[in-house]
Amino acid sequence: MATRTTDAGAHGRFDAFELSAEGGKLAGELDARTLPRAADHLAAGADAAPIAWRITGGRDAAARPLLTVRLDGAVPLVCQRCLQPFVAPVAQTTDLLLARDEAELARLDVEETEVVLANATLDPRNLVEDELLLSLPLSPRHGEEECAAARRPMADDGKLSPFAGLAALKGRNPD
Repeated sequence: MATRTTDAGAHGRFDAFELSAEGGKLAGELDARTLPRAADHLAAGADAAPIAWRITGGRDAAARPLLTVRLDGAVPLVCQRCLQPFVAPVAQTTDLLLARDEAELARLDVEETEVVLANATLDPRNLVEDELLLSLPLSPRHGEEECAAARRPMADDGKLSPFAGLAALKGRNPD
């Protein structure tokens, strides 16, 4: 089994079918901020966001070629409740079936959830960025105990609710 560690700065493309056939591994680390599509989702001004990644070739239970992509690290996100940055862990493992052409991709895509077209060499950075984007929450939030907005008392504390004024306006008769 071949294991290669690649420099994340180098765009070392690889043959996915060859990696799958030999049960090989590629590994590296990169800063999520250097991935253009992922950087748009990260909190501004935060420190580096190191992501360790590993791509392992193999076969599924039906002996079809696949890649297993594993990501570990942490990324800075903005909490959608309190709008403050926080660090979210990333621990993602995904099995990607390999398709040789568009027809096989279409057929496998109906049967399986994760399929990648591998009719040309693949860039590990693109696979890592795709999987990182898929692992990010749609609405990132701190945990309840960590978020200032989640700890804020609600209208049940005896204070006048900001919506009480709206209710009063709604109840007025226009006549």
